[in-house]
Amino acid sequence: MPISLAKENFITRTLVPLLLVSLCPPFAMLLWYTNAHLGGSLLVLGQTIVSDGLYQVLYDAWFVRFFGSPTAWAMIAVMAVLQLAMMKLLPGKPFTGTITPMGNLPVYKDNGLASYLITFALFLGASVGLGWFSPGIVYHHFGELLAALNISALVFCLVLYFKGRFAPSTTDSGHSGNFIFDYYWGTELYPRIAGWDVKMFTNCRFGMTGWAIAVTSYAFAQYEIYGQADWSIIVSAALIVIYLGKFFIWEAGYMRSMDIIVDRAGFYICWGCLVWVPAVYTLPVQFMVEHPVGLSFGWAAMIFIAGLAAIGINYWADRQRQQVRATDGDTLIWGKKPRLIRAEYLTDTGERKQNLLLASGFWGISRHFHYLPQLSAAFLWSCATGFTHLMPFFYVIFLTVLLVHRAFRDDEKCQKKYGKYWDEYCKAVPYRIVPGVV
Repeated sequence: MPISLAKENFITRTLVPLLLVSLCPPFAMLLWYTNAHLGGSLLVLGQTIVSDGLYQVLYDAWFVRFFGSPTAWAMIAVMAVLQLAMMKLLPGKPFTGTITPMGNLPVYKDNGLASYLITFALFLGASVGLGWFSPGIVYHHFGELLAALNISALVFCLVLYFKGRFAPSTTDSGHSGNFIFDYYWGTELYPRIAGWDVKMFTNCRFGMTGWAIAVTSYAFAQYEIYGQADWSIIVSAALIVIYLGKFFIWEAGYMRSMDIIVDRAGFYICWGCLVWVPAVYTLPVQFMVEHPVGLSFGWAAMIFIAGLAAIGINYWADRQRQQVRATDGDTLIWGKKPRLIRAEYLTDTGERKQNLLLASGFWGISRHFHYLPQLSAAFLWSCATGFTHLMPFFYVIFLTVLLVHRAFRDDEKCQKKYGKYWDEYCKAVPYRIVPGVV
């Protein structure tokens, strides 16, 4: 192997995964600590590290609560058992994912929206209705909760590594021989444990539902602390809850997205959904709890309406693509027959398949147009707190980097998969995300 290629492989398959696995868990804890104890200022965090030393800051933020608390573990257990039970017990139509490179076709049950709504009803009923616990419980125990999630997710990813090596659920599995890379990336595409689909549980039922419950709890926490909830936190939490409701309406579509059909179940996806999502995705609302800004009802209403429009357009765009594939192109997009490219490809087993590439409607504007309203919605529920700190915008900055990177990854994957058909599609739709720019 040439030295340059060996060096590149070492960087991408060992050094980068090792850095991410090593740095992300403490960084997630530092973000919470900055919000909870340092006024939400990243500048103050840097100054504290310089004055007290990194070890002392990590001790205060993480080591002192490394194993969580009984309350935190009880919250995780109740949430996990509830979501797993509803995945099995709630009725729902079966639907299939995308056929895998090895020819496997995953089957799921479409009951995500019912699960989402029931979780909310149980949370609000038990806390607000029956008074069994404070509705602000997630915020009040978030430090130990995040620590417990951290350690449990790291162990869970190790279990998934060994499962993929020695007891895979499908033939879409394998390992590179590099433990660091395999732990980070995963060894199985579609792992199932006792019949439960791991990705549906971690990505959707625990990660996304937990995100919505967390921001709702944060709004109640502000009310408990100040005796009222500011319009900024109300509108931000409401937009996120609605956005995630839209996600569960579209869950069947998500199970055919890149997160599911390309990324294996390892640290990148599973730790990310179990720890990074609650730590980072909730940051705008988490910051607002102790930083009410007195946003007027008028401004809140405008942000809310704009946010609803962004969420609606995001759903509309995803719906157009689903509609075309469900009808094999026999439909109308914006009142016209859609422009389609029937792209043929071969699976790893040599089987010839076909997909429809839509070049009309929103998908005629750019190849990843749906990222624009998604980023707009994230910006809107972040900006409700004002522009005095960077912390509330950390999520939208991260999301921008993530989605731009994902757009390039998706184009590369599609180029390899569809070849000349993808070249034809790129000529028809030349821009990746922002028309006229990129």
